[in-house]
Amino acid sequence: MQDTYYFDATDLVMGRISSHVVPLLLGGKNVVIVNAEKAIVSGNPSATTKKYLQLRARKVLTNPRRGPFFPRFPDGILRRTVRGMLPYKTTSGREAYKRLKVFMGVPEMYENTEFETVEKARYSFKNRYMTLAELGRTLGWRHGLDQNY
Repeated sequence: MQDTYYFDATDLVMGRISSHVVPLLLGGKNVVIVNAEKAIVSGNPSATTKKYLQLRARKVLTNPRRGPFFPRFPDGILRRTVRGMLPYKTTSGREAYKRLKVFMGVPEMYENTEFETVEKARYSFKNRYMTLAELGRTLGWRHGLDQNY
C-alpha cells in the first residue's frame, strides 16, 4: 500500500506547496490537496491576471481547437502548476501526475481526515496577493460566485 499525504492549501503559496508536493509524487506517494481555491498567488494581482490570461489565449495557429489548454478552475490551475514542475513527458512524470488529487473545498470522503500544512509555504501577508478563487473568476470561472471563497 502506498502512503498518502493530505494537505490543506488554505493560505499557502501555490508555488511553494507545489514544489513541496513534487518530490513526494516522484517518490511514489499519493497526494491529496483540499481547499485549492484558498491557495495564494503572491505578487501584483493585475500582473498575475495578465500572465494567466496570456496563458489561456495561447492557441495553435493552424487549428485553435488543438490547444494548448489552460484551466480556469482553481483546482485545475493548482494541478497544472504541479504538472509544470514534474517531468510530465516521461513515463515516471505521467505516473506521478496520476497520483495527485486536488479538490476545491473538502469532499465528504476526506472530512474526518487530519490534514498537514507546510510551514515554509505559509504566506506572511506583507505584500500583495490574490487567491486562486479570485484568479479563477478573472479567467472566467463562474461557479462559486455566491459562496464566500
